Amino acid sequence: MTADAGARIQSGSAPARPTRALIREVGPRDGFQNEPEVIPTETKVRLIDALARTGLRRLEVTSFVRADVIPQLADAEQVLRRIDVPDGVSRSVLIPNERGLDRALHLRERFDEVNVFLSATESHNLRNVNRSVSESLAGCERVLRRARTEGLRCEGVISVSFGCPYEGHVDPERVFEIAERLAAAGAQEVGFGDTTGMANPVQVRGFFERARERLGGGDRVELTAHFHNTRGQGLANVYAALEAGIDSFESSFGELGGCPVPAGATGNVATEDLVSMLHEMGIETGIDLPALLACSRAAQYHLGRPLGSHTLVAGPIDWRQQWQRAR
Repeated sequence: MTADAGARIQSGSAPARPTRALIREVGPRDGFQNEPEVIPTETKVRLIDALARTGLRRLEVTSFVRADVIPQLADAEQVLRRIDVPDGVSRSVLIPNERGLDRALHLRERFDEVNVFLSATESHNLRNVNRSVSESLAGCERVLRRARTEGLRCEGVISVSFGCPYEGHVDPERVFEIAERLAAAGAQEVGFGDTTGMANPVQVRGFFERARERLGGGDRVELTAHFHNTRGQGLANVYAALEAGIDSFESSFGELGGCPVPAGATGNVATEDLVSMLHEMGIETGIDLPALLACSRAAQYHLGRPLGSHTLVAGPIDWRQQWQRAR
């Protein structure tokens, strides 16, 4: 995408910036699946249980993918059986296809939401799941309809919504058409992923202003932003989405995760960086930032390497302490 690509999306008037934001933590799935080594089930369970006690209200805990494709998540059933998540914290699982849904439904009482996914472009979808967009969309629709009959809340996630590493600019109209199909099939929420970190703030604001007009937001469908920090613009893009009235975000503690294709597509926006920024802006999340940082420190210890989160390194801002130093 060229430097002026954001100008292709015209911005309209935006609502007032939200005073409260909703955050789904996706690290236990999106983060763990990108680690080169398989994380022990017991470690996953401890981290998920700790995250569930930070004030987060939504956790994506695993995915029912084939073990030979993503061995890091081969223990999906064990994780769901063993986690101890308090009441009021919603557990979601990523479902790749109907076979994955069949597996998940054996543990129906252990989770509350399902997420389905596809890419906005043919090239990325083929490299990611070896299917055309139309094949993936048809499969998502079948999963969504079945999941809704089971009383499950459903989200559809559209990868590379803001730019594709293989095809470049992605027409927002194409993304919105996919979103409308997902909503018609039963998705109560649609997540728009900046999967390889190609979005810019001007583009993001215009995109979500149009998305709110096109998809209605509110009671019709919840609109969620999912940004990656591949080129360091993740939080700037969050701010642009806030300015467009978006109050729902997905992020990963410790800045874990990324996209397996292509090379160099690094992690999601760190949940603690997102929470720190929102709190400094006076936007409530209900999340205990020190408790969240403790989870990221624990993940860093277990993984044996530094993580990319800025707040994990610098710590949260203590305005009282800063004032005392200034004196």
